[in-house]
Amino acid sequence: MSDLGFTVEVFQNEFLPAGGSDVNAIVTVTSPDSGQPQQPTGAGAAEIIIIDCSGSMGAPQSKIVEARAATSAAIDAIRDGVAFAIIAGTERARPVFPADGRLAQAGGASRAEAKRAVADLRPGGGTAIGQWLRLAGQMFGSFPSELRHAILLTDGKDEHETPADLDAAIRASEGMFSCDCRGVGTDWVVSELRKVSTALLGTVDIVPDPSGLAADFAAMMAKAMGKQLADVSLRVWTPQRASVRFVKQVAPTVEDLTSRRGPAGPQAGDYPTGAWGGAESRDYHVCVQVTPGTVGQEMLAARVSLVVGADVLGQGLVRAVWTDDEALSTRINSQVAHYTGQAELAQAIQDGLEARKRGDEDAATARLGRAVALAAQSGNEDTAKLLAKVVDVVDAASGTVRLKRTVDDADEMALDTRSTKTVRTRK
Repeated sequence: MSDLGFTVEVFQNEFLPAGGSDVNAIVTVTSPDSGQPQQPTGAGAAEIIIIDCSGSMGAPQSKIVEARAATSAAIDAIRDGVAFAIIAGTERARPVFPADGRLAQAGGASRAEAKRAVADLRPGGGTAIGQWLRLAGQMFGSFPSELRHAILLTDGKDEHETPADLDAAIRASEGMFSCDCRGVGTDWVVSELRKVSTALLGTVDIVPDPSGLAADFAAMMAKAMGKQLADVSLRVWTPQRASVRFVKQVAPTVEDLTSRRGPAGPQAGDYPTGAWGGAESRDYHVCVQVTPGTVGQEMLAARVSLVVGADVLGQGLVRAVWTDDEALSTRINSQVAHYTGQAELAQAIQDGLEARKRGDEDAATARLGRAVALAAQSGNEDTAKLLAKVVDVVDAASGTVRLKRTVDDADEMALDTRSTKTVRTRK
């Protein structure tokens, strides 16, 4: 970006009671809006579209037809000069365009050639998502680009390789490219695609009707074209008397980044946030454990920075102040309270759906009821609507619900995939 000045705002109640040791803060990071046409920094951008061409994509035939149309729509959205490629995925991975396994630069002629190649895609074979990711990694590696993004579409389970094979392919892809995953229909496995999207800093969602693929692909590609800065990290420094308990992205979605910490010097660690576009804003929940102080003592509990390489893009401070004023120390910051509830909401949904699958109706009712109450309290109307397709809501405020006896698979999978989407509260 021409202006690398990110805004970093910290929202917290810095007051702790005597003996208190946990410091919580919501850190809002906003990238600058230059108002200029968006162009990436560094060595440019590369895109790969991975299309499931297994036999099930022909049943019904509309899946492969709409997948071809969606890929063409995404190709049209690629900016001139951006490197791109198309992969067909079955029990193996095959480069469709360019056929030699390299990347081509987007322009009128290359787009037309790519769309002709896509028009010839036919369903047949199995599904091995790890193989698809490995080929994408090899192809990205053949072209010098900083912003590397893939779209992956499947309609089925990862049946033609072991879970260990998929896990190994995901690990090999981490840090190399980001990946937005989409499942069409209802025969794919949410947990499989979520595992890919979470590790590769992307999104996962269901497209229940193949006719919705083209608009979704075009939107994903347009968003990818808006990215300008790659490999941005949230750096958290703590003093010697403190340590990080967790770091979570909490808006626009909940993603636990704690285990992804990388060393960044004495008392500092970097947490990957992926690529950023202009005028983009995300919220993070940072929890730091400090050695308890005495009443009246103050300390810097953490310094939170957004960094790219050696460049610091923005910075905020998390403080701790010990007090014997109970009114101060027991006040919960509204931002912290809101996002704590949103993270609990996501977990309650996933726990409830898992209990429902294994036939534990009591646990499913309790957890999904808690989710209904949390959605109502936070004003998360979209999630509340999705929940209402899985449970009959007797009283939203108290979380009193009854499990629906019949639930459409697409409704259950939509609730699962979108469980981590959050709503913001006013600062």
